[in-house]
Amino acid sequence: MQQAVPNAGGIARLRGFIAGMTRLAGEGADEARMLSEGRDMLAALVAVDDWLPDSFAQPHPQHYTQYLLHCDPLERFSVVSFVWGPGQRTPIHDHTVWGLIGMLRGAEEAELFDPGIPPRPTGRERLLPGMVDAVSPSIGDIHRVSNALADQVSISIHVYGANIGAVSRHVFDPETGAPKTFISGYSNDVVPNCWRAAD
Repeated sequence: MQQAVPNAGGIARLRGFIAGMTRLAGEGADEARMLSEGRDMLAALVAVDDWLPDSFAQPHPQHYTQYLLHCDPLERFSVVSFVWGPGQRTPIHDHTVWGLIGMLRGAEEAELFDPGIPPRPTGRERLLPGMVDAVSPSIGDIHRVSNALADQVSISIHVYGANIGAVSRHVFDPETGAPKTFISGYSNDVVPNCWRAAD
């Protein structure tokens, strides 16, 4: 049964999303269900831009930032805000777990690749506010993501099927395809208080 984000404003939207994903994970949902029902919940979350605290929406002048918003205590999923300054982008990378990307502000462009030596580009996707995309080793897991806007910050909300900041993943040399292992970590030391009684 699909769980909906409660019709409430402010940080309560994030709290409702976390509760819905926790119920889904607790029911033992498989990847296909997490992606399908999770997509609907994430679409509802990013449909309204009134809930992300300012401290988790700040760009870094030189590189994108990855703020942890919530990690399930059993590490079944994590929720992250990615904040992109103008012109910022990732290297070509994989995830090794399922993921959902919901666009909150601005625009994001993903260059998609098939694995290989070197990685073979297969297309591009552009995300605008309210749109949601998915990644997984089973459906396509390798991409390079950038802020599609040259003059403003863009923010996307990501949900992954693990504590993504602790997952060993890979970046790929664009010329040779040679992989290099990395663990992303997070840009913040605290998470937002989703549980306060009032917004």
